[in-house]
Amino acid sequence: MKLLAFETSAKAVSVALAEDGRLVGEYYQNSGQTHSRTLMKLAEDLLDNCDCKVEEIDAVAYANGPGSFTGVRIGVAAAKGFCWGLDIPCLPVSTLEGMAWSHLDANGIVCCCMDARREQVYNALFRVSGGTVTRLREDRAISLSELSDDLQGLGETILLVGDGALLTWNTLHDRAPGLVLSAEALRQQRASGVALAGFSLAQTGKAVSAAIPAPNYLRLSQAERERLSREITAKGE
Repeated sequence: MKLLAFETSAKAVSVALAEDGRLVGEYYQNSGQTHSRTLMKLAEDLLDNCDCKVEEIDAVAYANGPGSFTGVRIGVAAAKGFCWGLDIPCLPVSTLEGMAWSHLDANGIVCCCMDARREQVYNALFRVSGGTVTRLREDRAISLSELSDDLQGLGETILLVGDGALLTWNTLHDRAPGLVLSAEALRQQRASGVALAGFSLAQTGKAVSAAIPAPNYLRLSQAERERLSREITAKGE
């Protein structure tokens, strides 16, 4: 099974190609350019340099959120368009779970964090052992204070990963013992983790039609929150 993976949930963008659970190649870029400009070019170059034709792709995995509203939308749209064009299935992967699959050598608890602003992070916890990933907490938008309370009760080493890892470390390392900050070069979300998580989903029969997936943002966008606030204010007048 040949699987193409997209990761567009944060500032960095990446694409990966995997075959039968083995990573064949990955292109990663963190230049600040818009994903709409870079994503498909990266995918085209990756397939070309791996001597893989588009028609050989059996499924597309992609980071389905949480994350940047614009970034996630770009990845979802690209994956669905790709799958519709080839009549192949989609594999929507939790952005946070994809991050855990990027750290299969962790052998312990991996705390995946993305900066959600307002002193919150998008977060989930996973146990990584023997090349497998087991979910310990569901994806959530949580305050750093609440996360601190949760982590204090675990009593073991916890690896912080993701674009919110440094924020979490700076805020919590004095309060939550056992925190370890992953190396900067390995910390960010990557399509290779999405690819490995997607392959695991495919093995358990969780591939879906391109018509089904919708992004999982975990909370409303800023524009939606402002609209609801205006509506509530108007009703109270």
